Amino acid sequence: MKIGIDGSRAFLKQRTGIEEYSYRTIRHLAGKLNDHQVILYLRSKQMPDFELPSNWRMKKIRFSRFWTQIGLSLELMLHPVDALFVPAHTVPIIHPENTVVTIHGLEFEVMPEAYSPWERFYMRMSIKKSCQWAKKIISVSRSTRKDLTNIYEVPKEKISVIYEGYEEKSEVNPPVGGKKSKDDKNDPYLLFIGRIEKRKNIEGMIRAFEILKSKHGIPHRLVLIGRPGHGYEDIKKQIEKSEFKAEIVETGFVNAEKKQELLEGASVFLFPTFYEGFGLPILEAQNAGVPVVSSNVSSLTEVAEGSALLVDPREPEFIAGAALSLITDEKLANEMIQKGKENIKRFSWEKCAGLIKKIIED
Repeated sequence: MKIGIDGSRAFLKQRTGIEEYSYRTIRHLAGKLNDHQVILYLRSKQMPDFELPSNWRMKKIRFSRFWTQIGLSLELMLHPVDALFVPAHTVPIIHPENTVVTIHGLEFEVMPEAYSPWERFYMRMSIKKSCQWAKKIISVSRSTRKDLTNIYEVPKEKISVIYEGYEEKSEVNPPVGGKKSKDDKNDPYLLFIGRIEKRKNIEGMIRAFEILKSKHGIPHRLVLIGRPGHGYEDIKKQIEKSEFKAEIVETGFVNAEKKQELLEGASVFLFPTFYEGFGLPILEAQNAGVPVVSSNVSSLTEVAEGSALLVDPREPEFIAGAALSLITDEKLANEMIQKGKENIKRFSWEKCAGLIKKIIED
C-alpha cells in the first residue's frame, strides 16, 4: 500500500500541542509501516530531525499559502496514494477514500468567546469538512468524541479514541517531589504551560495566585510558559494591574530542555483550563514528578483519572485552595506525585502510533 502522511505541522522549531502530536506520531510510525511505501509531505523548508526508513521518502510541496487545500490536493491528484493520514485535523479537498484524520478538540464551539469570528468560521468549516471527507476519525479523548457526535452529528462508529502519549526524553522519573534546584526553597514557583490566552484561564490563575499571596502569604512566584494567544491584551493588563506583578513571570516559548528544567523545579503545576481536547501538559508535569491542579471539565478528568486535584475552573478560590493544599500538605503532595507516576503508564506514543497504524491499514 502507498501511504501519504501530512507532515506540515510536525517539524516546526517551536512546537506546541497539535504540532507535538504530529511530530511524535510520525516519528513512531516511522518504525511501524515497514510493509508499505510511505510518502511524507512537507513544506518547502522543513526537514525531519530523525532518519527516515528506506521505504519512506519526502515530498516537498512549495506553497506558502493554502498549502493543504491547493498544494497537497494537487500533489494527491497528480500522484494518488492508497491511504492518507492527517494528524492535524485538516483534510485536503482531493484525498483518497481511505483518509484518516485526527481531531484534537472543538474548543471554538464550546468556548466561542475565546476566538475571533474568523478563527471560528475557518475551524468550523475545515473540521466539519474533514469529518465528512475522512473515512475514519481519530479522537484524542472520549470527551472530544462526545463533542463530535453531539455538535457535528458525526456517527460514533466512525470515530476511534486513541490517547496521546508523553515526552519520552524524560521517562526516567525524578525523586518524589521533583528535581529541585539548590535554592528552590528560597525561590519556589507555581507553573503553567500553554498558550497565554483566555481559554486557558490565565486570568483565573492570576486571581488564584493573588489570593494565595494576599491571604496565605506564600513565597512562590507564578511562572507562565507559552506564546500569547487570543485575549492576551486583557491578560497583560491584568498582570500590570496586579499587586504581585513583579512575581508573575512570562517566559514566552521555551525549548524542550528548558521546559523540562522548569517542570522539575516547580512546586505545583497549574492547568485549570476551561476546555481541552486532551491535556498533554498534565502528563508532562506528572512525568517530572510534580503534583497537578487541573479542571473537572472536558477531557481533563479522563487524562488525570484521580491523579490530580480537580476543581471548577470558574472559581479562583477553588484553584487557590487546591494549590495551597499541595504546598502545605507534604503527604498529599507526595500522594499525588505517586498517583501521577502510575497515571502516565497508561499513555505512550509507541502505543498511540501502533493503534494509528492499525486504523490506516484497516
